[in-house]
Amino acid sequence: MRTSIATVCLSGSLTEKLHACAAAGFDGVEIMDADLTSAYESPEEIRALCARLGLSIDLFQPFRDFEGVDEVTLADNLRRAEAKFDIMERIGADTILLCSNVGTATVDDDEVAARQLGQLADLAAARGIRIAYEALAWGRYVDDYRHAWRIVQLADRPNLGVCLDSFHILSRGHDPAGIEQIDGDKIFFLQLADAPALQMDVLSWSRHHRLFPGEGDFALTAFLSHVIRAGYTGPLSLEVFNDTFRQTDAVRTAAHARRSLTWLADRTATENGWSEDRLVSAQAAHGIDFVEVAGADLSDMDQMLAQLGFAFRGRHRSKPVRLWSAGDARIILNEQAKHEQAQVAGFGLVVDDAAAAVERALALGAPSVFRRTYAGEHELRAVAAPDGTEVYWHDQPADESWATEFDGGSTIGATAGVIDHVNLGYRWQDFDDAVLFAASALSLTAESSSDVPSPNGLVRSQVMRTEDGVVRLPMNLAPPTAPLPTRHIAVRCDDAIAVARHARAAGLTFLPIPRNYYDDLSARFDLDEGFLATLQELDLFYDRDADGEFIHFYTPTVGGVFLEIVERRGGYDGYGAVNAPVRLAAQRATAH
Repeated sequence: MRTSIATVCLSGSLTEKLHACAAAGFDGVEIMDADLTSAYESPEEIRALCARLGLSIDLFQPFRDFEGVDEVTLADNLRRAEAKFDIMERIGADTILLCSNVGTATVDDDEVAARQLGQLADLAAARGIRIAYEALAWGRYVDDYRHAWRIVQLADRPNLGVCLDSFHILSRGHDPAGIEQIDGDKIFFLQLADAPALQMDVLSWSRHHRLFPGEGDFALTAFLSHVIRAGYTGPLSLEVFNDTFRQTDAVRTAAHARRSLTWLADRTATENGWSEDRLVSAQAAHGIDFVEVAGADLSDMDQMLAQLGFAFRGRHRSKPVRLWSAGDARIILNEQAKHEQAQVAGFGLVVDDAAAAVERALALGAPSVFRRTYAGEHELRAVAAPDGTEVYWHDQPADESWATEFDGGSTIGATAGVIDHVNLGYRWQDFDDAVLFAASALSLTAESSSDVPSPNGLVRSQVMRTEDGVVRLPMNLAPPTAPLPTRHIAVRCDDAIAVARHARAAGLTFLPIPRNYYDDLSARFDLDEGFLATLQELDLFYDRDADGEFIHFYTPTVGGVFLEIVERRGGYDGYGAVNAPVRLAAQRATAH
């Protein structure tokens, strides 16, 4: 698989974009005319830089509003084309993207369009340049790839072919199966983009809301399958217009983009039974092994875990690290980390083959994490997620696990449970990257997203999980002007009320919940008065649906972390989303 990316996908100057593309491992680039026009470097200097970076220049784009015009306009269009061909020769590009006419077309006649494209192709042929004709979804007369292909056939020039763009085809609902009817040698270029399913004009949708493959609702694996079956052998290239990506760090966005292509190629090959472009098989997680909280001073976390009934398992034999557990829920406190205040810094997943899980993540561009290991200590291999969160994998029996390296504690505590979910907060520029990493490297699938009202605006919540729910990572996207959402660890137990009573008796103060919440709870549900009084006494939240009930409460925030104790009754599978606005408001009130 050869990979390419349009420079319009990234922020920064043209040279910054090229360096980012090379660092991410792309093979080539599409040079956007606007990027070159605004660059201080000459076309020759850009050509030389690409050569030094090992990047091929796969496409120069775009050339607009050419065909379907009167003769006077055609003459001027040919003059414009000659000038761009001069630039292409200087920069070293041999293929130009020609978009179907949007603004100046006045002749709705395929024979005229084909004749005019033929004239353009003849001019280009004298310079060894190919023309890739693309049907824009909003083209005046040509807005369907099948129509573009018919015109290319009519023109009948060896250096005239089509460019297929997944957005222009799938956004209009056109059937991509027809791609297999196109001669593969005449598919001169392929551009890929995903997008959410939105009801809006297609031009605005295209210009502002495209996503990298795997992040939207387009069936890109099926689309790419049709292209490859048609015989296309050129690069898989990304053309993603997105307001967020064009504002964020170019190096990180390029790495994000490259991961999306690797994952798309792997999924496409897997679905078709192809051996090429396959990654090592995904490893389904069987549970969360531990969650790590890191910070300079975690004594307040020690106290809070003790009050909740966790057992102190001891100190690590060689590192300033402590382990607390409540049954199978294990929390590591790491004071050797760089973070000033406490924060969720990593987590471990239980899988069948840890080495394969790491290999897959590395192939998807995740950097390896170094963990100093002494003789006799268990080696847990890890990678860093795009935001720096460390992900470890473990596949050894419990009696040989890393937990035996902690001495001086006990396994007996007042509370027993498992890690129900780890709630992770992200800034607006990091959210899509985090979701893609969870899907591609951690093999988690996305539930439907929801919007949660908060005092700082709507918080978008996207849960990534295993099919059976044993691993759940709710991911929260903060409004652009709001603080980063605090991360928290949710521990599921059999009796949240008993845990709450124990913690209260041990001196732990929970997040205080206003009385108005319980008045509303009484109105929404016909609860036993004694049960409602218990909920209010202990500052507990409650929810119910057709499948079961949910009782949960929150601890105070320590640094950048808080804990949630949850109890699921029956088949309740949610997260008490209806309670989130009250929780967020209470946390904001107690933070001041």
